[in-house]
Order: sequence, then C-alpha cells, then structure tokens
Amino acid sequence: MLNAVTFAPRCPTCHEPVVWEANPSRPFCTERCRLVDLGAWMTERYRVPGEDAHVPGDDDENEPDGSDESGDE
Repeated sequence: MLNAVTFAPRCPTCHEPVVWEANPSRPFCTERCRLVDLGAWMTERYRVPGEDAHVPGDDDENEPDGSDESGDE
C-alpha cells in the first residue's frame, strides 16, 4: 500500500504551519500575516522586475504629438 503524502503548507510570511480547512486567510496562517504581505507589495518591498509602464497624461506635455500649439501654419 502506498503512503499518502501529507499536505502541510507553511505561511509565506512567518513560515508557521497553516491550517488549510476553513481558513479565510490561506495561504497565510492569520489575517495579520496576510496584511503584512499586502503591505510589502504596497510599499514596493516586493516587486516584479520589468520596464516602467507609461501612464497616459503623466508627462504628455513633453512629448511631441505632431500638432503645433502656436496656431501658426
């Protein structure tokens, strides 16, 4: 007979074992650990590498758009 592998996840924040069943904060062990992780993303302590995204309207006044604002033709 094969031995079943026990599913024993650990909290990504504090590395304590997580009770999986009926845990609204999973994969975290508690609401506190979930909020600590969220705060790390919001303060950019965790980041996904890549190029900065251009936000429309951020610095459009410095970019030529082909129109002449002076009104002279």
